Amino acid sequence: MTAQPKIIVLDDDPTGSQTVHSCLLLMDWDVETLRMGLRDRAPIFFVLTNTRALTPENAASRTREICQNLKAALKAENISDFLVVSRSDSTLRGHYPIETDAIAWELGGFDAHFLVPAFFEGGRFTKDSIHYLLVNGVPTPVHETEFARDSVFGYKYSYLPKYVEEKTQGRILAEEVTRLLLADIRAGCLEKLLELHDNQCVVVDGETQADLNRFAEDILTAASHGKRFLFRSAASILTALAALPPQPVPAEKMSQYVRNGQPGAVIVGSHVKKTTQQLTRLLQADGVAGVEVEVGKLLEGDGGVEESILEDVLKTVQTIHQQGKTPVVYTSRQELTFADSKTRLDFGIRVSSLLMDIVRGLPRDIGFLISKGGITSNDVLSDGLALTSARLLGQILAGVSMVTTSSDHPLFPNLPVVLFPGNVGDENALFTVYQRLAPI
Repeated sequence: MTAQPKIIVLDDDPTGSQTVHSCLLLMDWDVETLRMGLRDRAPIFFVLTNTRALTPENAASRTREICQNLKAALKAENISDFLVVSRSDSTLRGHYPIETDAIAWELGGFDAHFLVPAFFEGGRFTKDSIHYLLVNGVPTPVHETEFARDSVFGYKYSYLPKYVEEKTQGRILAEEVTRLLLADIRAGCLEKLLELHDNQCVVVDGETQADLNRFAEDILTAASHGKRFLFRSAASILTALAALPPQPVPAEKMSQYVRNGQPGAVIVGSHVKKTTQQLTRLLQADGVAGVEVEVGKLLEGDGGVEESILEDVLKTVQTIHQQGKTPVVYTSRQELTFADSKTRLDFGIRVSSLLMDIVRGLPRDIGFLISKGGITSNDVLSDGLALTSARLLGQILAGVSMVTTSSDHPLFPNLPVVLFPGNVGDENALFTVYQRLAPI
């Protein structure tokens, strides 16, 4: 059996752990914290970089800083056998190739970097190098979806070699990209992997989890022969590389983590269409009450606006909680327009700051917390709850992770926190997660 290298995931929001369990999520990346991740018993750990919320320059700078610290941590722990994954799962949206370039620059000497965007739990697969999303059951090339029109991370191509050429601005031409098709993977691609060198860009098909499991076997064998690989991927390849047994507590029984049978709280920041559909369904459920945060007001006045909104929201939340219900705090759904992507990102930071003030002000005895949206979830962990690390319990729904705070957390000890990506699940998914946790 091939030895298991340590899998180090630099995750641009905390939802990349959505297919694994029992491992650490690190919100800090100083050398000592990274050494803790390297020493941990699990074969995989995540560093939550939150780079998707940053400008390209800041994303590159943060990635370089993490890699410099990681180099020192690897040396201190005397570890040379590792794989690095730049995990970004916003349907091809994110800082590519900025992050993989920064990793390659700092950690150097990679034979290849692989694009593996298939995420089966999210209805996404790659065939003939074209990335698809199931939309109402219909395989749809992702450039035809709302995600391709993202004002910060938009793109024109579902055919991955052309996507690479577009995102690298022609530095890597489509015809220079190596393609591993389903036939290659299913027949075994070890020989092709062993021939790769000089950080060759490779795009990888995957129609089922079995495809990526087979691919991972060959990757691990090639790594044991001394090949050094870097990945830009969604979460499904992580399942294959980590090869973990089933999670300790099944999804349907995770209510046992809820504190004292108490109602919880839900924070919704994501604005994608799927989140809005899920939110609409949740607000129809018994035992919940909606609390809208009108973020458009932030554009109207000075800092005093935040304090006014915060006070009103927390007063309403407290009333709902005292009634034995779960408050669902959500940002207003109207689409705001901005002059440029930096202005939009800056506004997002203001909104997130307000949401985190709300998180800190939640009733201390809530039974659980559901965070909807990737960047929102990252901020809940690192800012709202001020965690430096958390242990992943597993998935409460396909693609939806749950972690717990520590027993000595100053505000919310042993609180189960659900990290729910914006674009995962059908319209009932948020309701289903609520139902699995809510007191009967």
